[in-house]
Amino acid sequence: MIALTRRAALALATLPFPALATTPRNSGARPGPFLIGADISWVPEDEAAGARYFVDGVQKDPVLLMRDAGFNAIRLRIFVDPSKGYSRREPDKAWAGLDQTIKLGRRIRQAGMGLVLSFHYSDTWADPEHQAVPAAWTGYDLPRLAKAVEAHTHDTLVAMRAGGAPVDMAVIGNETTFGMLWPHARVKLSTPTGNPVTDANHAQVDDQTIGGFDGFAALLRAGIAGARRAEPDIAIQLHNHLGRHWPILREWTDALIARNVDFDVIGLSCYQQQKQGDWAGSFTRFVQRYPDKGLLVAEYSSRKRYLNDLVYALPGKHGWGTFIWEPLRHQEAIFDLDGRNAGGGPKPDLLSQGINSAEAPGGLVNQPPAPKPVLSGPIGKGGDYIANDLLDLYRQMAREYP
Repeated sequence: MIALTRRAALALATLPFPALATTPRNSGARPGPFLIGADISWVPEDEAAGARYFVDGVQKDPVLLMRDAGFNAIRLRIFVDPSKGYSRREPDKAWAGLDQTIKLGRRIRQAGMGLVLSFHYSDTWADPEHQAVPAAWTGYDLPRLAKAVEAHTHDTLVAMRAGGAPVDMAVIGNETTFGMLWPHARVKLSTPTGNPVTDANHAQVDDQTIGGFDGFAALLRAGIAGARRAEPDIAIQLHNHLGRHWPILREWTDALIARNVDFDVIGLSCYQQQKQGDWAGSFTRFVQRYPDKGLLVAEYSSRKRYLNDLVYALPGKHGWGTFIWEPLRHQEAIFDLDGRNAGGGPKPDLLSQGINSAEAPGGLVNQPPAPKPVLSGPIGKGGDYIANDLLDLYRQMAREYP
């Protein structure tokens, strides 16, 4: 009998992923059906602000609406203490904190969907331009940070299971292309990204003041150890935001594997390319170079059918699936609000056509400045969200991707 891999054992915990006892160890193949996923972490705060969701004229729980449209897995993000950061304006709500994530996670599991948890090891957004140390860990050195990362990851996953929301896949850090918990585990890559905002910001980093790949790998290993101690059969994802950039993806992955970072699947953000074909080239080269790893698109918005087809067609079922980011009200949303696309509509997929905030958070090129943030009232965005024709695209893909 062939032993179950962690990816195959994942099937024992959740409905969407049937057990695949015949999957060879370290095959890189997806453990079950193609994942048609989404990150819908904004739902609780939007519902608190009065959001309602409609499909075919009928109001419906958004989690059930997504499930019935063919989505079979949901990714949620979690902050360390959002009352000190992201949810400072509503500290009593602590949006995307542990209690709120358990509540939404329970709804997802009760709907029969898989659950992926993305750890932002910060009190607010962690992304390619920001990886701030949480307030509770201020002043920690690298060894102490590693212990904190392991404990936080372990304790969160234990609490999720105890609360009725066991997690199938843990993402150890969000968009950690340049490392995490800066400066202790910050990485300065040798290759430019091609994004002028990002490259200008990271060009100022002094190699002598950051932890580099050694520090980064130490924290990743700690997070992975905490996840597997809590959930021995959990799948481990690492997240790089440059799905378009094969040289950087190769440099980054090689460095982590050389430092004994043991993961199951790479998650890539795919919002923009430098030229057409960048995503396809990265995906193909990744599965060729790392045959024992899977690949999924962790975040995207536009080019929905194109990206899903690319991942699904990867040889050896190495493409695990995709997770559209906040499709209820971000970029090319699958809902309309006040008679218009709730996210403003599709964005260009080429950097030369304008860099949006998903590619370079905090900096826009050739675009008008972002509106000033609202400093009062609820964080969420209320209103009546009406499913548009893009939801039918997901129904179609769910039928076509076994």
